Amino acid sequence: MGRMSDIDIDIQEMLCAGYSVEDTAKALGVPVQWVEGTLQGMEEFDESMDGDHDTAMASAGFGTDEDYGYFGEDAPF
Repeated sequence: MGRMSDIDIDIQEMLCAGYSVEDTAKALGVPVQWVEGTLQGMEEFDESMDGDHDTAMASAGFGTDEDYGYFGEDAPF
């Protein structure tokens, strides 16, 4: 990885460990704006679909149960 990627990872690790934005910037010798930018990216990252079995299978070309006509035991159809 490049130097910027390494710094970004270090920033994320320190923020997750509970360090303040200012303390993180000072410890790593980077501008506060860099740390704030990383923090903003961390807050905006959406993990809601990570690890979702149905989405993974659909992405792999297997579709979902509904694609194969199964709508659950209690489906009215």
